[in-house]
Amino acid sequence: MSLLHRELSQLLGAWRWKRRVETLCLATGRTFCSTTPGPEDPIEIHKRKLFLWFSHLPQEEKQFGGYFSPETMHVDPLILERKAVERAGLLSPPLQPQTTSSSSVTVQQLFEPTDGWSEGRGLNVLLYGAVGSGKSTVVRKLVLDWCAGNTLAHFKLLVPFTCEDLSQLSKVSSLRDLVSRKYLHLKKHPLLSGEGNSAKDVLFLFNGMEKMKVDFRIGATELCSDPNEALSPGVVVVNLLRKYLLPEASILVVTRMSALDRIPQKYVTRYAQICGFNDPDRQRAYFTSRLLQQSKGTQHNHEAHALIELLYLNLQRESQLAAACFLPSYCWLTCATLHFLHFTDAKAPIRTLTGIYTSFLRLNFGGEVLGAGPGSNVPIQEHHTSLMLYVVRTLGKLAFDGVTYKRTSFSEKELEQWIGGKTKTDEELRQLTMFRTDVLDFFLAPCVENGKRFSEEPSENSERRYVFAVPAMQEYLAALYVVLGENKSALEKMTRQVSVAIGQASEDVNALVNILSKFIPLRIFAVFNLLKLFPKLYEKISSRNKGSIARTMAAEMFRTEDSHNEDVLDQVEQSLLGVHGPQPKQCSEGQPFELYPIFMGGLLHYGNRVLLQQLGCSIQSTTVAQITQALRKYLVRELSKPQPPEELMDLLVLLYEFQNPRLTAEVLASIRTIRLKDIRMTPLKCFVLSSVLSCTSASHYLEELDLSSCLLTHNMLQILLPAFRNTHKLNLQFNSLGPESCIFLRDLLLDPQSSIRTLQLCDNPLLETGARTLLEVLPVNQSLTHLSLMHTGLGDQGALELAERLQRHRGLQELNVAYNNIGDSAALTLVDACREHPSIHTVHLYLNPLSDVGKQSLYVRGVPKTHSGSDRRVKVLASVTEGSDVSEDWHPILDVIRENASSWDRDRLKQQLQVFLRDLEWGRQQQQSLWKRLHFRRVEKGVRQTLKMLEKDNLPPSTGYSR
Repeated sequence: MSLLHRELSQLLGAWRWKRRVETLCLATGRTFCSTTPGPEDPIEIHKRKLFLWFSHLPQEEKQFGGYFSPETMHVDPLILERKAVERAGLLSPPLQPQTTSSSSVTVQQLFEPTDGWSEGRGLNVLLYGAVGSGKSTVVRKLVLDWCAGNTLAHFKLLVPFTCEDLSQLSKVSSLRDLVSRKYLHLKKHPLLSGEGNSAKDVLFLFNGMEKMKVDFRIGATELCSDPNEALSPGVVVVNLLRKYLLPEASILVVTRMSALDRIPQKYVTRYAQICGFNDPDRQRAYFTSRLLQQSKGTQHNHEAHALIELLYLNLQRESQLAAACFLPSYCWLTCATLHFLHFTDAKAPIRTLTGIYTSFLRLNFGGEVLGAGPGSNVPIQEHHTSLMLYVVRTLGKLAFDGVTYKRTSFSEKELEQWIGGKTKTDEELRQLTMFRTDVLDFFLAPCVENGKRFSEEPSENSERRYVFAVPAMQEYLAALYVVLGENKSALEKMTRQVSVAIGQASEDVNALVNILSKFIPLRIFAVFNLLKLFPKLYEKISSRNKGSIARTMAAEMFRTEDSHNEDVLDQVEQSLLGVHGPQPKQCSEGQPFELYPIFMGGLLHYGNRVLLQQLGCSIQSTTVAQITQALRKYLVRELSKPQPPEELMDLLVLLYEFQNPRLTAEVLASIRTIRLKDIRMTPLKCFVLSSVLSCTSASHYLEELDLSSCLLTHNMLQILLPAFRNTHKLNLQFNSLGPESCIFLRDLLLDPQSSIRTLQLCDNPLLETGARTLLEVLPVNQSLTHLSLMHTGLGDQGALELAERLQRHRGLQELNVAYNNIGDSAALTLVDACREHPSIHTVHLYLNPLSDVGKQSLYVRGVPKTHSGSDRRVKVLASVTEGSDVSEDWHPILDVIRENASSWDRDRLKQQLQVFLRDLEWGRQQQQSLWKRLHFRRVEKGVRQTLKMLEKDNLPPSTGYSR
């Protein structure tokens, strides 16, 4: 037994060791693990560490609600091999058929031997592309694939360098020191010794060559073939490319288009250009990997599939979106925006649309400076002009002009005027050249009009026009241009210069004045006190400028011509998914720029200001305080006027983007009614509403929250809970709330913090089961005074249960159960219960299948009992008549029918109107007074007009009346 036990123990130990090794291999995604004891191979250590380093994704990936692995979300961009004469060619227009002889290649194919390749010399491959074309993603995927053994397996060692890091090194270092400085485990590796041809198995990767100063002139760069000789990093890189140093090694250089000529052509074996996603299929693959990966196995999976289909349809139509998504960076922005619009989770960290665009720019331009360009003696990293600030001062100015004059497209002449029209020095010309080569095509794209193909050239009488790659980017840059204070007037600019100059001089002069004033009367030197005036004058003008920014935000938010446009979140969605079906009617002639003021508010949020600071765009706290103080006054004043639902929704989005609880509370303190009728609510809009209302104090109550006809679902109610608690009148009519929603509404009414007095649930499919759940609150809740359950599928059983529970609720005053298929018996029981109730005064029972005898009985039951102690009358609205008289509420009853005729059963309504006509005819015959007969005729005319409109399907616009 002991021998058997020992053998089993040994087998178990071996199995556990094997599992541990397999787990390690699986965790690193590799198959190069070894079970043999002894010191680990430095290259294996190198692969493991590289895998961990390059698997780390930027912070911006949290926009998608979590982290992804690069393998699951990577889509290979198009890479074209270029001839030397084609290397400086700009990107081809998106979706244009390739007319050059360039062929599509992979990075693996770029390192295959060429015709001019000689034995013993490695290949120098130059991979270039515009900003946002996917260079960093290609590099990350290349390194990870090499670590896993999936590509470039004939290279035993891959050594990646970031040229930005190399440019920061101030002291001289040898090649081996540079390698060991970053990769200590490769310090004494024989592949880097330079002996024999060992370096033929080494691939150096230099990413971002445009950030490093390299000089190939013989007089400026000494020759070196010793990997142990200490030189400046630039000289080491030059000697590697010259093949003086480790000539057997291969080199991959990744750079922008503006840096192509920094490496002479004779030192480059192959040129390859990253061209992004040139067809809708690559774009669709990217969207699928992003949107489906995060929604897999969740309730959002079906919605994600629908979004991808709509996106693909829009791309296939060669829309403006297809021109933008030519660059993978804009595919990222599209996915991040759609994830924000459709998959907002109340439990996730706060995200805003402004934050997405700010993160997008930081992802592409973080830490970037505008270099001096080729031919300049100024080191690139010593030139501290922020590239993003240069973008704001050029393209931001162009965007602001477009927003001011309601224009979205610009001609080539206008681009020349705004971007390069005022350059003076050679240095400015160099910067402009680099900007045009690397950045301009990132923000601007050729205009696509009416499905015109990208390959079509403009006619002789027309000129090519350009638009911002995505419409919202124009509004974002215009807002950033204003908030940064770049739109200063000539007086403001002059005042600042004079203020600074004289303010500095006044420090020296004040000391002299203080000494001389002891011997000479101070009034002689009073003129010097004017020196102190200029700084204060500038501060006053600057403060007025901040007030003008707040006025601009308020004026743009409440433009009367934009009042009937869809809310901004719907506009953003339409710009991405396209418009399917009838085109929306735009009441304003010009392009609405309703995101512009919202972006201005979002840019003042502290989190966005931190990101902008990293981009070299500083917004001071004093500026934010001045704008906020002025904005509060304008918003409160504008909200004193009635606002259309779309404008009110935009205001809520502005307050949400601002993320300033104090400002939000002070603005909403003056609002007692929020009417968002007919707004297409989404989880995001529900979250915005709840988030904004949560900023108010506990004592702040809304008199009315109208969310009728908003396409609400059960899941949205969960998000809206904070908005419901402090509301007196809650209108949820004409939505899609089923029996499961009644559980939420029951818990809401049972909540001690709830203050709902009026609850309107008309035209929701609650059914008997849902109504039974909802009625459980009546014995406990005592705040409810008005309950509307019209057209909710209540039925006889629901009416009887309602009658039974009414006696245990003492505060109800009005009950609406119209159009619920309630018969005579159940209706009589319900009216009897209401008559015995101490406070109910009105019961709505019209549009139910009641007989003439039943309606007469209901009217009689509502008349006060003269022999009892109570003479209170219960008004029963079962028809447009009450007994033999016309009902006082006949007109509201007809309004309800007209308003809901489009969604209700037309035949059922026509039948009920015919019953109304018979009731009116019978009542008119009972009258002796001529005036009363004329009144009956008037009511009959209204009923016949409504019946005629139903038959012709020509209903008047809704009056807004509902019960």
